Amino acid sequence: MLQIKDLTITHKKDLRIILDKFNMVLNDGDKAVIIGEEGNGKSTLMKWIYNPELSEDYAQCTGERITGGEVLGYLPQELPQEDKKKTLYEYFSMAQLFFDKTPKELAELASKFALSSDFFYSDQIMESLSGGEKVKAQLMRLLMDNPTVLLLDEPSNDIDISTLELLEKLINDWKHIVLFISHDETLIENTANVIIHIEQIRRKTQSRYTIVRDDYKHYIKHRTESFERQEQQALNDRKEKRLRDEKYARVYNSVEHALSNVSRQAPAVGKNLKDKMHTVKAMGKRFAKEDENMAKMPEKEEAIFFKLGKEDATMPAGKTVIEYSLDELRTPDDSKVLAKDIFLRVRGPEKICIVGTNGAGKTTLLKKMAKELLARNDIKAQYMPQNYEELLNLDVTPVEFLDDTGDKAVRTRIRTYLGSLKYTADEMDHPIRELSGGQKAKVLLLKMSLSDANVLILDEPTRNFSPLSGPVIRKMIASFPGAVISISHDRKYIEEVCTRTYRLTEKGLE
Repeated sequence: MLQIKDLTITHKKDLRIILDKFNMVLNDGDKAVIIGEEGNGKSTLMKWIYNPELSEDYAQCTGERITGGEVLGYLPQELPQEDKKKTLYEYFSMAQLFFDKTPKELAELASKFALSSDFFYSDQIMESLSGGEKVKAQLMRLLMDNPTVLLLDEPSNDIDISTLELLEKLINDWKHIVLFISHDETLIENTANVIIHIEQIRRKTQSRYTIVRDDYKHYIKHRTESFERQEQQALNDRKEKRLRDEKYARVYNSVEHALSNVSRQAPAVGKNLKDKMHTVKAMGKRFAKEDENMAKMPEKEEAIFFKLGKEDATMPAGKTVIEYSLDELRTPDDSKVLAKDIFLRVRGPEKICIVGTNGAGKTTLLKKMAKELLARNDIKAQYMPQNYEELLNLDVTPVEFLDDTGDKAVRTRIRTYLGSLKYTADEMDHPIRELSGGQKAKVLLLKMSLSDANVLILDEPTRNFSPLSGPVIRKMIASFPGAVISISHDRKYIEEVCTRTYRLTEKGLE
């Protein structure tokens, strides 16, 4: 059993309450997903559950954590800094039970992840692995220590579709407790049986959470229907109140007018009118009491939305925008040929997606494409890398990063845009390094929106957005009037956004 009692998390810098009096009990067989918009404290909650010390630098946490003898295994959202320079062998050697495993057990574990057992003993540096290979390595080391509770922060990030299906099987077959955070709606739909929804409402001044034992599709359907019913009831109540108040005002004014004009020679009439006014005022007090019980408009945290691309970014449908060719794609250290005879042609506003197995070289290829396309003068390209830190200065604030003019009016406009992306005034002044992965992604997307780009180069564009924002992000990219070249393993993104999909293999793009 895993139990949390009265957990309150407060951000140390702006004193904002991220989570208020949170209570949760999970038992064997529970596959619980934490959902919510970016910056709502999902990863902070996960860190605190695993080890309260991990969140001490930036959050004040009070509450009780009862693990009842469970063995916790934690997959962080990003590979820890201290592990990046380790070789694979050094990394796996840190697992408590690594040296207790037989060669057969290691081979069986590796085969589950479509790897050879040599992977455990490799001298390859961890940070040189592809994004998906890093996740596989972390999952395997975690499983070596025989945990009973899996705490997985964005385990679906960067892994290929076959590994995603393996992850689904791992979660579904797990007999104990799984608590995970994921942007992948398909993964959530196929695995979760408990939904933990963390929200920040009233302009991020109030925290609210909901725990429901149901699957994701039903939860979203019932939530939407409930909000629609509440909203309709609130509108009906407001309409009835308006009609009632208009009628009441006519009666009140009529009695008041009659009272002001009653003759002193007619005391009986005056007394009747005073009694009537007393009744009318009593009725007003009763109405005011009834109004306290009126249905209120539902309070919900809206998903973000803004437009990508200006009208002049539109591409003629038949026009060849990009023709890219590469004889050989090699690893960044030039030690291995990953693919040969690569050729890509993009016509008009096509939305291209490149898929392939982890380690096939997709990100390496996209970086090469980006370098060439960003240097061209006949198109206006913008690039969103898999690792946001390649483009972001982590020591400046989002406002400072987006504005290189220092102009007061420009900064005010940027703050307005950030506000529409659900940033609080305090978050706009936090260094970017303190923001969540999703908030960092929003900064890069806003940079693209403010530019006059007609070509977007996107490496896993949906990877850090919540499943609630996912549909909006897909709609934004699908409606971009220019061309898009992207890498993704997000099955809904591939289905809803991409007009053509290529698989990167050793023989090129197929």
